[in-house]
Amino acid sequence: MKLYSDFGPRRTRQIVGDVLALLAIGAWVWLGVTVYQLVMNLSSFGVQMEEAGAGFKDTMTEVGDNLGSVPVIGGGIRAPFDGASSAGAALESAGQSQQVAVNQLATGLGLGIALVPVITILILWLLPRIRFVRRAARAKAIVDTGAGIDLLALRALASQKMSALAAVDVDPMAAWRRGDESVMRALAALELKSSGVRLKD
Repeated sequence: MKLYSDFGPRRTRQIVGDVLALLAIGAWVWLGVTVYQLVMNLSSFGVQMEEAGAGFKDTMTEVGDNLGSVPVIGGGIRAPFDGASSAGAALESAGQSQQVAVNQLATGLGLGIALVPVITILILWLLPRIRFVRRAARAKAIVDTGAGIDLLALRALASQKMSALAAVDVDPMAAWRRGDESVMRALAALELKSSGVRLKD
């Protein structure tokens, strides 16, 4: 596998691009985690509500049980405390619901802030890098075959810009047909360069 070009300027750009892309991914992930943690801090109010509601419910239930055991008046005096206990249970449930809502919000914001930019970076950076690696691997495989130079020269004639071909020879097609070795190597080198591979002597 060939990750970087054999040519210095392009290799430098690739390395700088890789470092910047990885730093950007790390920064967006860090920001997403930070936002998640900041929003999750809001759930402390829900925890306090839940604890207060549970404590109030338990206290009112205990008082109602104690007063309910008093002869004659127990049954009548217990009802308000049972109602207060239900209010405490409602407060406890509201605290739990608030925690769930905050957790969902924090998760959504954290993932949204991190994933959208990271996916964009991967599309704009990783896909071209994968294409380069595959193209360089194919070019290197062609070089390693016996008919590599001829095939690469033909590919250069088909895919390279006219100005680049003209710099190799006035009539590169005719030179390729007559098997001009120097022109064919120049064309092959041109095609390989676009793939980031240097033609070895």
